[in-house]
This record gives sequence, structure tokens and C-alpha cells, in this order.
Amino acid sequence: MRIVMGAQNCGFGPVSELVAISRLFSGHERVFVGSGVAATFARRNPDAFDAVREYDGMCGRAGAESVDDLLKTADQVVSVMDADLVLRSVVARRPVVMVDSLFGFWRLGRPLAQIRDLCASMPRSSYGAADRHLAALSPHERVVAAHLLATHSVVQNFPGVPERAAEVTALGVGSAIRLTGPIIDLEGLRNTPRDAEPEYDLLVNVGGFKNFLLDFDANNDYLRLLHRWIPDLLRDWPRFPRVLVCGGPFGGHRERKVSVAGRRADCRLLRQRDLLRAVASTPGYLLAPGLTALHESMALGRLPLGIHEQHYAHVYTLRRLDGTVFGRNACRFADVLPLHRIPEDDFTGTAALVEIAGRVQEDDELYSVFRRTFNERIEHHVSLTPVRRRHGVEELRRLLGGEPVHAVLARILPLDAASDSPGRPAPWERPVRPTAAARTAPVARPAGEPSRHLETD
Repeated sequence: MRIVMGAQNCGFGPVSELVAISRLFSGHERVFVGSGVAATFARRNPDAFDAVREYDGMCGRAGAESVDDLLKTADQVVSVMDADLVLRSVVARRPVVMVDSLFGFWRLGRPLAQIRDLCASMPRSSYGAADRHLAALSPHERVVAAHLLATHSVVQNFPGVPERAAEVTALGVGSAIRLTGPIIDLEGLRNTPRDAEPEYDLLVNVGGFKNFLLDFDANNDYLRLLHRWIPDLLRDWPRFPRVLVCGGPFGGHRERKVSVAGRRADCRLLRQRDLLRAVASTPGYLLAPGLTALHESMALGRLPLGIHEQHYAHVYTLRRLDGTVFGRNACRFADVLPLHRIPEDDFTGTAALVEIAGRVQEDDELYSVFRRTFNERIEHHVSLTPVRRRHGVEELRRLLGGEPVHAVLARILPLDAASDSPGRPAPWERPVRPTAAARTAPVARPAGEPSRHLETD
């Protein structure tokens, strides 16, 4: 069976979830189709696909025709938040599963019933006709429309998701929305050693970064701020003499090394399972607050520190998790500019974060506040007791857990490979036990900084 698979080209979250799903179906021909950072991630993890078809801008005519030709050969399509791939699959009359880890995030400017009616009356004679019919929908509304159009819909649990799933299911269109727990690489997590000797003392996971607005060379103020901060991290924290900064901005020729005061930071992109091993073994862990990376950390029993928001989805995630240890302790640009308000919109909210990062990077006074408050957050995080860390992991597992994704997929897809050791507890279902990386040494304050604590544990 040939499965054509694609993911939304926004950071590494969607394509990382696609890789996790693809590995469940290793007995079938899996063809990735996409571009940008999604294709970069797919090529970086070649064991997850049998072929990678990368197209330079799938909206171009030649690229679009190639995608449509490929879909004609597919027995099944799997899309992770790529609404366009779902629409093309429906027009090609191919069964398609829409998978979504941000189902509660999408902002709707019109009633769900109106989106349902548009989908019901959509012409299926050609992609162009279907696309024009849905042209009035916003990008967020098109993602929800893709759920209504898809053969099956699978959504990852998060606060607000069960309620929206019930609303969509009540519309009576297509299949019911199926709720799942974390969409992560189960086999990779189970095979990740928990007590390996650490190569680094601190891991900073930046994620894929690139999306509809952010880029490595444009609207990259956050990356420029990060580059300014890394040498100061090495200066301020003798506790972390070996630092790994990992993510999409550091792949290929963008890899770099930073050395300060006999300490070093290696900036590079890892394969997914290599990153899991680094998460499990590295004593300190900072991450951009994306859900996939957070779920992987929970499965490994690690409580990370969230770093400053890159885009509006990070703002949304931190707000929804504000009642948890992770959410309360995470770094925010509000630490630096407490009166600055982020617009409640994906594009303008992300643009505002770009502007804030630029101001902080260029203004020495603001940067000093950024550096000091960042150090305060790190100091508080490393001072958490093992009991408090385990509590932080467990509360997220309870809040974000659900039926394993392999079990959900096995019920809707005729794929024998989607079993993944039934009956064996998933990583997040097992009790948290301290790993070598989680056994935190007594707190070492940043050089020259007094002791400050954000909250009492």
C-alpha cells in the first residue's frame, strides 16, 4: 500500500508528528511530499520515509501538478495540519486522514455551521474550483474545513480541544473527531536510554522556528537575539560548560561553535531520535514551548524550562498551561516588557513578537533586563527539587494525556503495522522515575548574580 504523507510547513512540530506516525507504518510504502523546513526535517530522518518528494513552493503550477499526479497513485493520504493536501486529496478522491495537534488553537471568524455548509457545497471537479469556493475562509478556518472534508479526523488532546471536537462532531458532517493523546515517536522513546553518560550539560531546543512569517534570514530578530545571548549564557553559568543549541536554524552550513571562558556551545541540528537521546541524558533542558517537544520531554520524565515565545502559538500554549509548574515558570517577553500587549491573532501576534525581539536585541538596557530575568528563570528551574519536577511532569501528563495515537489510527486505517506493541504502557502512562539527567545538583547561581526565586515550591 502506498501512503502519501505531508505536514504543515510551520516549524518542526507538524512534521515531527508525521514522522512519528509514519514509523508506525513501516511495512508500507511511505512517500513524503512537501517543502521548506518540513522537507528538511523529513530528509534529516530518512528512516521514516521510503521517498521524499520535495517541491519548491507547492503552490507553483509545476509543483502543484506534480503533487496531484502523486496523489493519483496513493492508496491512502495522511496530512498533519496541511489543509491544502487534504483539499487536493478530496478532489483526487483519495481517502485522507487529517491529524491536528493544535485543533483548539484555530480562530474562527464565522460559525462552524457556515464552514460546514461551504464544505458540503464545494465542487470537486478540480482543485482550482474547490480552492476558489473556499477562498473566503481564513487560513485557520481552512484547517477546520479540512477536518470536515477529510475521511477521518484525529486531534491531539489539549485544554479546549474536547469541547471543540464535540461541537464539530455535532454538525453531523463526515466522521466523528477522534481524540488522541501525544502524537510522538513511541518506539524511539521506548528505545531511548535513560541513564546514558551526558555529552552536554545543557540542551537548548529552539525547534524548527521557520513558519509563515519567521525565516532564518528575514523576520529573524528572535534568532539574532539568541545569537547575542548564547555567549552570555556561557559567561553567566559555569554550571553549564558544555551546551548544545539545537534546531532548524542550525542545520547544514549554519552550524556554529561558540567558546567563552573555557566553555562552549555547539549549535547544530540533530536527527529526531538523536535529539530524544540528548533530552534523556542532558541534565539541563530549555525548549521553545512547542507541544511536540514538550510531549517528548514528558514521556522521558523530564520537566524542561520554556524559553521565550517565538510566535503566537507559543503565547497561546503558555496561557493554556499557566496553571502548571511548566506554564508558570516559563520565560516570557512579558518579563522584559510587562506592559506590551500581544495582539490576539496568529499573524499580527507573531509580527509583534518579532518586533519585541528586535527591540530587546538592539537596546542594551532592554537586553540587560532580558538577560537578568532569563537567569532568574533558569536559577529557579534548576533549584526545583526532584519531587517538584516529578509533580510538574505528572500534572502535564494528566492534563494532556489520552488514548495512544497508534490505537486510534489502528481503528480507522487498514494498516496492520499500526499496532506498536498493544498492551504495553505508553511512555507517558508509566510512573515517572528520576533519570540520570533529572538528578539535579545543588543550585549554582549565575556568575555575579544574587539569588532570586519566582515562586515558593
